[in-house]
Amino acid sequence: MFKRLATLLAVVLGSLALASCGINSVPTKEEAAKAQWGNVESALQRRSDLIPNLVAVVQAAAISEQNILQGVIDARARATAINITTDDLSDPETFQQFNAAQNQLTQALGQLRTVVEAYPQLSSQPRFADLMVSIDEANNLINTERVRYNDLARDYNTEIRTFPSSIGANIIHGSEPLEYFEADEGAQANPEVDMSAITGQTN
Repeated sequence: MFKRLATLLAVVLGSLALASCGINSVPTKEEAAKAQWGNVESALQRRSDLIPNLVAVVQAAAISEQNILQGVIDARARATAINITTDDLSDPETFQQFNAAQNQLTQALGQLRTVVEAYPQLSSQPRFADLMVSIDEANNLINTERVRYNDLARDYNTEIRTFPSSIGANIIHGSEPLEYFEADEGAQANPEVDMSAITGQTN
């Protein structure tokens, strides 16, 4: 009887010890962060899917700033060419390349917006206005999902670095910290575009 109780107690204490070492919490938090990554990808894909329609509308309006429009096309191509998996979320170089490409696309879209404001005939088109609203909504969703991912990645990274979970993270799981999204330098600034060809005025 006492031997059975001792065995049961040992099992319970052993389970508690393992749990306190991050056996369950580390993979749980990692999976939560990786699941949120799927939401980030979905938001990025939504924006990417809208861009061909936006390009078609702007081209139909015969906007003379073809270099700006081509910049959007090229930036989208670069952004979609870099594939990243959940295994790459711990790889700083791959993650930074992916993030840089997406930020370049955001900046190219900002330049396009600045240019088309000089074309009232385009800005007044319902189709163009709807597309710009959709892209704004997509950008806002991307920012929201990135913040949520960063929060979950930070929760996971804290878990694997904090005792006693760090024991299980290092010895059993071989856990690596996840990378965070960071804004490019100057990403928050308004894009500068030379409008002299349109307005006839120089800066």
